Amino acid sequence: MIGILMGSRTDWEAMSGASETLEKLDIPCDVRILSAHRTPALVHEFATGAEERGLKAIIAGAGGAAHLAGVVAASTHLPVLGVPMKTSSLGGLDSLLSTVQMPKGITVATFGIGRSGAINAALHAAAILATSDASVRERLLGFREEQSKAVAAEGDPRKG
Repeated sequence: MIGILMGSRTDWEAMSGASETLEKLDIPCDVRILSAHRTPALVHEFATGAEERGLKAIIAGAGGAAHLAGVVAASTHLPVLGVPMKTSSLGGLDSLLSTVQMPKGITVATFGIGRSGAINAALHAAAILATSDASVRERLLGFREEQSKAVAAEGDPRKG
C-alpha cells in the first residue's frame, strides 16, 4: 500500500493523478490531507506509524514552503516521493525548490510540479513495489506496454 498526502484540499486536483494511477495498477493507497504547518502532530503520527500500517512508500504533495515531504521523510525510513504543487505566486517554482532542497541525510525523491509529477510519483512508487512483488511488476510492465502501443498508434500527425 502507498500513502498519499497533500497539504490542502486544493492540491487534490493534481494529487488525484497519483491515486488514479495506483488504482489502474491495482495498488491500494491511503489518501489524506495533512499539513506540515497546521497539523504537525498528525503528520508525525501518520509517518511514524506508516510501516506498521503496511505502507511501502509515501507520496507527499505540497505547495509554497512545501515542508510536508521533508517532515514525513524525517519521521520514517520509508521512501518519500515529493510532488511540488503549483502556486499562484510563483507557479510552483517555490514548491519545487523547497521540495528538492532537502538537507543531506534526509532524502526526498522529487518529481515535476502538479498532476504529471503526481502521476510519475505513483509510477515510481509502483516500480519500488515491483522490486519485491511479481504481480505489481507484471501490471507495471503491462501499463508501460499499453502506453507504448498508444503512442505508436498515433502515427503521422499530418494524417489525422
